[in-house]
Amino acid sequence: MLIRRKSIEQAESSRRPARKPKFAPVTLSEQDGVRYLHFGTEWVQGAMRIRKPDWPELEYAQQMMAWMLFIDAPRDIAQLGLGTGALTKFCYKTFADAQVTAVELNASVIAVCESMFKMPPPDPRLAVLEMDALDFVNDPANAGRFDVLQCDLYDATAKGPVLDTPEFYQSCCACLTPAGIMTVNLFGDHPSFNKNLKAMKFAFAHVICLPEVHDGNVVALCFASKPTIDGAALATRAAAIVAATKLPAKAWLKGLLAAP
Repeated sequence: MLIRRKSIEQAESSRRPARKPKFAPVTLSEQDGVRYLHFGTEWVQGAMRIRKPDWPELEYAQQMMAWMLFIDAPRDIAQLGLGTGALTKFCYKTFADAQVTAVELNASVIAVCESMFKMPPPDPRLAVLEMDALDFVNDPANAGRFDVLQCDLYDATAKGPVLDTPEFYQSCCACLTPAGIMTVNLFGDHPSFNKNLKAMKFAFAHVICLPEVHDGNVVALCFASKPTIDGAALATRAAAIVAATKLPAKAWLKGLLAAP
């Protein structure tokens, strides 16, 4: 989210009639074998290594999978904010027995994921819903449903999550199973960070922030129930994750154990 890169898309001509679009334009750039998603600015909204389309390329996206230290066989996973589909694709590929749902309000983001970021077509295990994440978490049908929520909700301004109230996070917590976990992408060096952290601590039983990556991204792990932090057991789990997926789970654990 904090990596700046000039978009290869050209700005709309000033000769066209002025209008306020419902969403910022979806634009792309590429460098060194990586394709980036933008919303008409230099701010990166997601990335995909073209030769490894199912791999979460950005470090913060990898940290968003840190719930794997506590949950090894999720049944139901939801992604709030599709981006390039990095987390959705990885979860769909990695957890063959899980239902994976992505929620995205912008139809253009869904379309570009399908055309440029190799999002698989929907099937009985994979659903991409064009809807507001707030409506999704407030839907009574989703209460107590998910083992995992992954929340990455940013607009073109990239100034902080677009949904950040205590009520929103309460609704997210209500969607989780008793042992469920939500991961949230935050900006550690932005005023939105403390606001979100306070709201999450109000809504969840326990919140842990991993060390900052890139130039400000901080991933928070939000637990529906206070977890048992068993260093030896988590180390065994981290080693298994590294062996199975090559994700940097040992670094996650180090950051988690060092968190206040």
